[in-house]
Amino acid sequence: LSEPIRIQVLELLREGEFCVGDMCERLSIAQSKLSFHLKTLKQAGLVTARQQGRWMYYSLNPEQFNVLESYLSGY
Repeated sequence: LSEPIRIQVLELLREGEFCVGDMCERLSIAQSKLSFHLKTLKQAGLVTARQQGRWMYYSLNPEQFNVLESYLSGY
């Protein structure tokens, strides 16, 4: 979450599921740059991905946000 682009991705995904192409267009960033940040968010468990045809679709993983919120509430 230390990267502004990752915050932008999470904010966009609050609207619902998006394919990578649509996210690139909405965020005005290159696919390679977006893919790097999506990989990091996926490794952290904050987003989930599913493939449909040749497209990858991403959405928020609310369960992981609940874990994160529980952890942070202790501070």
